[in-house]
Amino acid sequence: MNFTETAWKVFNQSIEDYHVSDDVNTLINNPFEKDSLERILYAKNWIDTVQWHLEDIIRDENIDPVEALQLKRTIDSSNQKRTDLVEFIDSWFLTKFENITPKPDAKINTETPAWAVDRLSILALKVYHMSLEANRESASEEHRANCQIKLDVLLDQKEDLSTSINQLLTDIEYGNVKMKVYKQMKMYNDDSLNPILYQKGQQK
Repeated sequence: MNFTETAWKVFNQSIEDYHVSDDVNTLINNPFEKDSLERILYAKNWIDTVQWHLEDIIRDENIDPVEALQLKRTIDSSNQKRTDLVEFIDSWFLTKFENITPKPDAKINTETPAWAVDRLSILALKVYHMSLEANRESASEEHRANCQIKLDVLLDQKEDLSTSINQLLTDIEYGNVKMKVYKQMKMYNDDSLNPILYQKGQQK
Protein backbone atom coordinates (compact mmCIF):
# COMPACT_ATOMS: atom_id res chain seq x y z
CA MET A 1 0.00 0.00 0.00
CA ASN A 2 1.52 3.34 -1.05
CA PHE A 3 1.36 6.56 0.97
CA THR A 4 -1.85 8.00 -0.47
CA GLU A 5 -3.67 4.67 -0.22
CA THR A 6 -2.77 4.59 3.46
CA ALA A 7 -3.78 8.23 3.94
CA TRP A 8 -7.10 7.77 2.14
CA LYS A 9 -7.91 4.72 4.27
CA VAL A 10 -7.08 6.58 7.50
CA PHE A 11 -9.04 9.68 6.44
CA ASN A 12 -12.13 7.61 5.74
CA GLN A 13 -11.80 5.79 9.03
CA SER A 14 -11.73 9.17 10.79
CA ILE A 15 -14.80 10.36 8.86
CA GLU A 16 -16.74 7.16 9.61
CA ASP A 17 -15.77 7.33 13.30
CA TYR A 18 -16.91 10.95 13.55
CA HIS A 19 -20.29 10.20 12.00
CA VAL A 20 -21.08 7.55 14.60
CA SER A 21 -22.21 10.42 16.84
CA ASP A 22 -22.10 13.24 14.24
CA ASP A 23 -21.49 15.80 16.98
CA VAL A 24 -18.89 18.59 16.75
CA ASN A 25 -18.28 18.27 20.49
CA THR A 26 -17.24 14.62 20.26
CA LEU A 27 -13.69 14.14 21.51
CA ILE A 28 -11.23 12.37 19.26
CA ASN A 29 -10.40 8.76 20.14
CA ASN A 30 -7.38 8.12 17.94
CA PRO A 31 -6.99 4.35 17.38
CA PHE A 32 -3.44 4.46 16.02
CA GLU A 33 -0.13 4.00 17.82
CA LYS A 34 1.60 7.01 19.31
CA ASP A 35 4.12 8.71 16.98
CA SER A 36 2.86 6.73 13.97
CA LEU A 37 2.13 8.54 10.71
CA GLU A 38 -1.37 7.05 10.73
CA ARG A 39 -2.07 8.67 14.09
CA ILE A 40 -1.04 12.07 12.73
CA LEU A 41 -3.16 11.64 9.60
CA TYR A 42 -6.19 10.57 11.66
CA ALA A 43 -5.84 13.65 13.88
CA LYS A 44 -5.51 15.87 10.81
CA ASN A 45 -8.69 14.59 9.23
CA TRP A 46 -10.60 14.69 12.52
CA ILE A 47 -9.92 18.42 12.74
CA ASP A 48 -11.06 18.84 9.13
CA THR A 49 -14.21 16.81 9.73
CA VAL A 50 -15.26 18.75 12.82
CA GLN A 51 -14.57 22.02 11.02
CA TRP A 52 -16.60 20.88 8.00
CA HIS A 53 -19.64 20.55 10.26
CA LEU A 54 -18.94 23.77 12.14
CA GLU A 55 -19.00 25.55 8.77
CA ASP A 56 -22.40 23.94 8.08
CA ILE A 57 -23.82 25.06 11.42
CA ILE A 58 -22.67 28.68 11.18
CA ARG A 59 -24.47 29.07 7.83
CA ASP A 60 -27.86 28.61 9.47
CA GLU A 61 -29.68 31.88 8.67
CA ASN A 62 -31.57 31.68 11.96
CA ILE A 63 -28.53 31.12 14.16
CA ASP A 64 -28.30 33.21 17.32
CA PRO A 65 -25.68 35.97 16.79
CA VAL A 66 -23.96 35.18 20.09
CA GLU A 67 -23.71 31.51 19.15
CA ALA A 68 -22.44 32.48 15.69
CA LEU A 69 -19.65 34.57 17.21
CA GLN A 70 -18.66 31.69 19.49
CA LEU A 71 -18.64 29.36 16.50
CA LYS A 72 -16.48 31.81 14.54
CA ARG A 73 -13.96 31.80 17.38
CA THR A 74 -14.04 28.00 17.41
CA ILE A 75 -13.49 27.87 13.64
CA ASP A 76 -10.56 30.30 13.92
CA SER A 77 -9.01 28.11 16.61
CA SER A 78 -9.60 25.03 14.47
CA ASN A 79 -7.92 26.69 11.48
CA GLN A 80 -4.85 27.40 13.57
CA LYS A 81 -4.72 23.79 14.81
CA ARG A 82 -5.10 22.59 11.22
CA THR A 83 -2.20 24.76 10.08
CA ASP A 84 -0.04 23.62 13.00
CA LEU A 85 -0.72 19.98 12.19
CA VAL A 86 0.05 20.44 8.49
CA GLU A 87 3.40 21.94 9.47
CA PHE A 88 3.94 19.03 11.85
CA ILE A 89 3.34 16.58 8.98
CA ASP A 90 5.86 18.50 6.88
CA SER A 91 8.33 18.16 9.74
CA TRP A 92 7.71 14.41 9.64
CA PHE A 93 8.57 14.38 5.93
CA LEU A 94 11.64 16.56 6.50
CA THR A 95 12.90 14.00 9.00
CA LYS A 96 12.11 11.15 6.62
CA PHE A 97 14.11 12.76 3.81
CA GLU A 98 16.83 14.41 5.90
CA ASN A 99 19.58 12.20 4.43
CA ILE A 100 18.57 12.91 0.83
CA THR A 101 20.88 15.28 -1.05
CA PRO A 102 18.93 17.10 -3.77
CA LYS A 103 20.49 17.10 -7.23
CA PRO A 104 22.04 20.41 -8.42
CA ASP A 105 19.14 20.94 -10.80
CA ALA A 106 16.46 19.85 -8.30
CA LYS A 107 13.20 21.75 -8.62
CA ILE A 108 11.12 23.28 -5.85
CA ASN A 109 7.45 22.32 -5.81
CA THR A 110 4.73 24.96 -5.48
CA GLU A 111 3.41 23.28 -2.33
CA THR A 112 4.86 21.01 0.31
CA PRO A 113 3.80 17.35 0.69
CA ALA A 114 1.73 18.14 3.78
CA TRP A 115 -0.31 20.87 2.09
CA ALA A 116 -1.06 18.42 -0.72
CA VAL A 117 -2.11 15.91 1.95
CA ASP A 118 -4.33 18.62 3.43
CA ARG A 119 -6.15 18.84 0.10
CA LEU A 120 -6.51 15.05 0.01
CA SER A 121 -8.08 15.09 3.49
CA ILE A 122 -10.63 17.72 2.43
CA LEU A 123 -11.29 15.77 -0.74
CA ALA A 124 -12.12 12.68 1.32
CA LEU A 125 -14.77 14.74 3.10
CA LYS A 126 -16.17 16.02 -0.19
CA VAL A 127 -16.42 12.48 -1.56
CA TYR A 128 -18.12 11.21 1.61
CA HIS A 129 -20.75 13.93 1.72
CA MET A 130 -21.36 14.04 -2.04
CA SER A 131 -21.89 10.29 -1.96
CA LEU A 132 -24.53 10.77 0.73
CA GLU A 133 -26.28 13.32 -1.45
CA ALA A 134 -26.06 11.14 -4.56
CA ASN A 135 -27.86 8.40 -2.65
CA ARG A 136 -30.22 10.43 -0.42
CA GLU A 137 -33.67 8.89 -0.82
CA SER A 138 -35.49 12.06 0.28
CA ALA A 139 -33.89 14.05 -2.55
CA SER A 140 -35.25 14.32 -6.06
CA GLU A 141 -33.98 12.09 -8.82
CA GLU A 142 -32.52 15.16 -10.54
CA HIS A 143 -30.63 16.13 -7.37
CA ARG A 144 -29.20 12.64 -6.99
CA ALA A 145 -28.17 12.53 -10.64
CA ASN A 146 -26.44 15.92 -10.43
CA CYS A 147 -24.62 14.86 -7.28
CA GLN A 148 -23.50 11.63 -8.92
CA ILE A 149 -21.93 13.64 -11.73
CA LYS A 150 -20.10 15.76 -9.16
CA LEU A 151 -19.07 12.65 -7.24
CA ASP A 152 -17.55 11.14 -10.38
CA VAL A 153 -15.48 14.31 -10.85
CA LEU A 154 -14.34 14.22 -7.22
CA LEU A 155 -13.28 10.57 -7.55
CA ASP A 156 -11.35 11.42 -10.70
CA GLN A 157 -9.69 14.28 -8.82
CA LYS A 158 -8.83 11.86 -6.01
CA GLU A 159 -6.95 9.62 -8.45
CA ASP A 160 -5.06 12.55 -9.97
CA LEU A 161 -4.18 14.12 -6.62
CA SER A 162 -3.05 10.78 -5.19
CA THR A 163 -0.83 10.18 -8.19
CA SER A 164 0.65 13.68 -7.91
CA ILE A 165 1.42 13.28 -4.20
CA ASN A 166 3.07 9.91 -4.72
CA GLN A 167 5.11 11.32 -7.60
CA LEU A 168 6.18 14.28 -5.46
CA LEU A 169 7.35 12.02 -2.64
CA THR A 170 9.26 9.85 -5.13
CA ASP A 171 10.88 12.92 -6.68
CA ILE A 172 11.99 14.13 -3.25
CA GLU A 173 13.33 10.67 -2.38
CA TYR A 174 15.42 10.60 -5.56
CA GLY A 175 16.64 14.17 -5.21
CA ASN A 176 14.71 15.49 -8.20
CA VAL A 177 12.71 17.90 -6.03
CA LYS A 178 14.08 19.90 -3.12
CA MET A 179 11.80 19.93 -0.11
CA LYS A 180 11.64 23.36 1.44
CA VAL A 181 9.20 24.33 4.17
CA TYR A 182 7.97 27.81 5.04
CA LYS A 183 6.04 28.38 8.23
CA GLN A 184 2.68 30.00 7.55
CA MET A 185 3.28 32.82 10.03
CA LYS A 186 -0.41 33.65 10.30
CA MET A 187 -0.78 37.22 11.53
CA TYR A 188 -4.42 37.56 12.57
CA ASN A 189 -4.07 35.26 15.60
CA ASP A 190 -0.96 37.01 16.88
CA ASP A 191 -1.50 39.81 19.43
CA SER A 192 1.72 41.50 18.29
CA LEU A 193 0.95 41.39 14.54
CA ASN A 194 -2.80 41.99 14.24
CA PRO A 195 -3.28 45.81 14.47
CA ILE A 196 -6.81 45.42 15.88
CA LEU A 197 -5.39 43.40 18.77
CA TYR A 198 -2.19 45.30 19.51
CA GLN A 199 -3.88 48.71 19.27
CA LYS A 200 -6.35 47.57 21.92
CA GLY A 201 -3.41 46.56 24.10
CA GLN A 202 -1.86 50.01 23.71
CA GLN A 203 -5.11 51.71 24.74
CA LYS A 204 -5.26 49.93 28.10
